[in-house]
Amino acid sequence: MTRKILIMGLPGAGKTTLANILAPLLNAVVFNADSVRANVSRDLGFSHEDRVEHARRMSWMCDRVVEAGGTAIADFICPTEETRAAFGSTFTVWIDRIQESRFADTNRMFTPPSHFDVRVNADGTVRYWAEQVLARLRPAFDPQLPTALFIGRYQPFHLGHQRLIEEGLRRVGQVCIAVRDTHGIDQKSPLSFFAVKQRIEAALSAHVGRFIVLPMPNITNVYYGRDVGYAVERIVLDEATEDISATDLRRMSAAPMPR
Repeated sequence: MTRKILIMGLPGAGKTTLANILAPLLNAVVFNADSVRANVSRDLGFSHEDRVEHARRMSWMCDRVVEAGGTAIADFICPTEETRAAFGSTFTVWIDRIQESRFADTNRMFTPPSHFDVRVNADGTVRYWAEQVLARLRPAFDPQLPTALFIGRYQPFHLGHQRLIEEGLRRVGQVCIAVRDTHGIDQKSPLSFFAVKQRIEAALSAHVGRFIVLPMPNITNVYYGRDVGYAVERIVLDEATEDISATDLRRMSAAPMPR
């Protein structure tokens, strides 16, 4: 999933509203141009040169978030091809809902982008357009593609599980994570399905669209006949990962159980 997102368009078009709706859905950090100007770029005016420098600074901040594994949304006008070039490679959402803003100088300077990923017009609600953007950013899980199956309690989901599933992703392309319904049957299973699912989705957020998490009965035996059309295989992790997993399990077993 692209983690650097530019929401651009004329003042008053609705950039900030869309950014604020998308941010919690993507667990993203939003850099609003006005806030950045007030706190970081107070030395800049509104000449074209200053706008290019402002775009460069906005890009730099977004890049730091992405490098740390997060998602960043830049909410600003970005009015010319030069400012967009300064911002760099990104997923671009063009808010094209108004013909002109209340700022004549910005209207004169603004040129429609030659490239964009989503063009938001005046039809549809902001929530509708947020869903359209999410659909483009997050590929949909395709149940007919080859899929690896992982069955477990995941009480809790830890680094060893994550590495194992990422290896399945590398080998097959997408995975189905089946969570056994063991909640509350003993002290080793304190977490509900939804708590487990939340932890798995957070740990695998970089692979959104390539995995699905499903509840299943407390499977204790798996049988198969001849020519079933799938392979059953054990994945052996490297020793370093196995050691990390064992350390995680010891630490978690020593921690108090959640109420």
